[in-house]
Amino acid sequence: MAQVLEFKLPDLGEGLTEAEIVRWLVQVGDVVAVDQPVVEVETAKAMVEVPCPYGGVVTARFGEEGAELPVGAPLITVAVGAPSSGDQTEGSGNVLVGYGTSEAPARRRRVRPAQPVPAAGAPSPAAPSRPAVSSQPVTSGPAGGSTVTDGPVAVISPLVRRLARENGLDLRKLTGSGPDGLILRADVEGALRAAQERGTSHVAPAPMPAPASTPAPAPTLAPVPAGAGTRVPLKGIRGAVADKLSRSRREIPDATCWVDADATELMRARAAMNAAGGPKISLVALLARICTAALARFPELNSTVDQEAREIVRFDHVHLGFAAQTERGLVVPVVRDAHARDAEGLTAEFARLTETARAGGLTPAELTGGTFTLNNYGVFGVDGSTPIINHPEAAMLGVGRIVPKPWVHEGELAVRQVVQLSLTFDHRVCDGGTAGGFLRYVADCVEQPAVLLRTL
Repeated sequence: MAQVLEFKLPDLGEGLTEAEIVRWLVQVGDVVAVDQPVVEVETAKAMVEVPCPYGGVVTARFGEEGAELPVGAPLITVAVGAPSSGDQTEGSGNVLVGYGTSEAPARRRRVRPAQPVPAAGAPSPAAPSRPAVSSQPVTSGPAGGSTVTDGPVAVISPLVRRLARENGLDLRKLTGSGPDGLILRADVEGALRAAQERGTSHVAPAPMPAPASTPAPAPTLAPVPAGAGTRVPLKGIRGAVADKLSRSRREIPDATCWVDADATELMRARAAMNAAGGPKISLVALLARICTAALARFPELNSTVDQEAREIVRFDHVHLGFAAQTERGLVVPVVRDAHARDAEGLTAEFARLTETARAGGLTPAELTGGTFTLNNYGVFGVDGSTPIINHPEAAMLGVGRIVPKPWVHEGELAVRQVVQLSLTFDHRVCDGGTAGGFLRYVADCVEQPAVLLRTL
């Protein structure tokens, strides 16, 4: 006898408490497999495809596209086959791998009947975020029978799932190269290359679920007086940015210092490195390498303030955040252990995180935990800025555009490649002498890259 189980919006991690339904990937009556994405949601951190932890037939959906749901609210109900023995069932454990979930033991629970789709915004009763299901998930067969689905696939990144799905690649046939067999993007790309070499790259893409019949409603705008403009809700990533920047201004007594630097030699050094063959080195990677060296000399700026304990916490690692502009707004991906990476490794990680950010696939773990931020606002064609510190960090280095300007070089007026560097810092962690020393060291490395080599 089939059971109807309710799958609720899981805990997406990092303190996130709600998400907006962007697009339903299944309709009522569709058959879903274990760990198949059923809905695409947008949190304050990223766009995420939420996989269902069990297989069966979708009997109800909760919430229209554009609606915001709290964690623990019902998403869908699914009819699954009866368990092989007793009423104790267990799920795949992969409600949202990498987003605050972990495998849980089997547990008993009451089976709840299917409910009609409530109106968007209707209150939902609180309930556990992960329902239990049969240890052998069952889906309806073509003739009303049932077939046992395969087990979960060791994949963390929604981007990896999407890449495989769009190319018709069965993840169950791959062996992951990551920890504990985790399937990485490199594994998927390698499999696709191998298929191309065998001449079998033209694979029919896996069928996509039909889109929901109800279009996403337009945002509800509050009435405004004639000629007064339009009200735009502060929600999603824009709302998260607003909250974080406001908190930074409230809590951090910041100060900013800046200096112009001659970046001509740095640009020549990069050109020489890239002319030697091998992977190209990006400018932001060289600036990041300079930052990590400067933080080793001035560790006060690689810290945070514990207000409750009234202590300054200095980190022994550098998790380097960098500002990236996307269609969804400004995000700050984090390069883990940047101090342990060379310029080539930093270039590759910057490229990976930037690409993932633009695709909306960054996980909360890739957007949090930074200890220092590098902000290259020069890409917007501006010379200077006074950055707002990325709370709860203690400092941010800003880099303006590099442009030809008159400059006194070796006692003579010359045209050089000049850049303005600015440092905004938390005045609680250090005084102006430390901040000035850090910025001066960064400028010296920009002007004479050999300074960096001498201090490594």
